[in-house]
Amino acid sequence: MDERPHFEPGDPTSDPAPRTRIRVLFLLPVLIFAGLALVFLVGLFGDPSRVPSVLIGRPAPQVSLPPLEGLSEAGAPIPGFSTADLAGTPERPVTIVNVWASWCGPCRIEHPVLMELSELPYLTIVGINYKDAPENARRFLGALGNPYDRVGVDASGRSAIDWGVYGVPETFVVDREGIVRYKHIGPIEPGRLGPFLDAIRAALPEDMRDRLPTG
Repeated sequence: MDERPHFEPGDPTSDPAPRTRIRVLFLLPVLIFAGLALVFLVGLFGDPSRVPSVLIGRPAPQVSLPPLEGLSEAGAPIPGFSTADLAGTPERPVTIVNVWASWCGPCRIEHPVLMELSELPYLTIVGINYKDAPENARRFLGALGNPYDRVGVDASGRSAIDWGVYGVPETFVVDREGIVRYKHIGPIEPGRLGPFLDAIRAALPEDMRDRLPTG
């Protein structure tokens, strides 16, 4: 006598499709984890300067950021900035926009590089101070030096979202027309300035390019 289960036509337990769907559901978390791990590895070992940005080749986002309260230089307050300030001047046609915070460890790594960049001709460096306590931000710049011509406070993080920031630090090169030409994710490390300087040089008028170092 055959005691094996007998399935009638239409019986859902006889249909392999539900079992296939169940297997897919079990595999879904594994696939998601693998995808996130791939993104992490690319960010960890890849070249940050190659991460694409929808801003490249487009006007800088509209911003109007207040200054960092109490920050001054030679007795004069350091101003905040708005989008209009990013267009540059004939003497300083390229603007570097650096997103930073005192609580950001990698920001300390790149800070000496920003101090060096602040000595180069034709550049204005502005900082977006991201979700930071004002007293901590001032202490950070007081201890390490202030490379910024302007510092705007982004207490809510809204402006960073508009700039498409993944995390601090991030740095942008903006030309004299206010167009974003380059984005660098992560710290600009000493000894690896070549691609960043190339981006600055490309954003400069031709008659100014030969005064920049090659990195």
